[in-house]
Amino acid sequence: MPAKPTRTDKSISDPRLLAERALPQDGEERNDRAPKRRRARSVTVNLSESPLGWLHARGHLSDRQFDAGEKLRADWERANLAPRITMRWDAAPVAGGKRTAPAILNETEAQLAAKQRFSNAIDHLGSDLSDIAWRIICGGEGTPVAEKNLGWPARSGKLVLKIALDRLAVF
Repeated sequence: MPAKPTRTDKSISDPRLLAERALPQDGEERNDRAPKRRRARSVTVNLSESPLGWLHARGHLSDRQFDAGEKLRADWERANLAPRITMRWDAAPVAGGKRTAPAILNETEAQLAAKQRFSNAIDHLGSDLSDIAWRIICGGEGTPVAEKNLGWPARSGKLVLKIALDRLAVF
């Protein structure tokens, strides 16, 4: 029977080493003798993480329905309608700073325009379709969760969501 390895044996990987050593940057190999240099890390975004993207990726929604839902979600996010848990950390304007030509819409005007577009789209959906559309598109709830929260029968949410997305596409 082989001898039981001891804690001083270097061939055994200690799980604490991951927490105690810096992890290599993207595309770099771990080399302790290489000079330390900082590089921007890349981030991979899974575009099908949203419930709407999940349904579209599996062929349950057409491109037109998906685009209509994404436009509604973009307006919801641009209007900053999501609840916040902290203050804004945007940089404060510098006194006496160099002035540049104003953009077509400043941040506040763009936010107000997005809020108006979002409100108009939700009003166009009506109270019967806006609940499921908001929960899945903006709230990020899955279809089964939205059905349960609305007290609907199972497998009815996808059908009603498709009707709502068709109405949004027309709007």
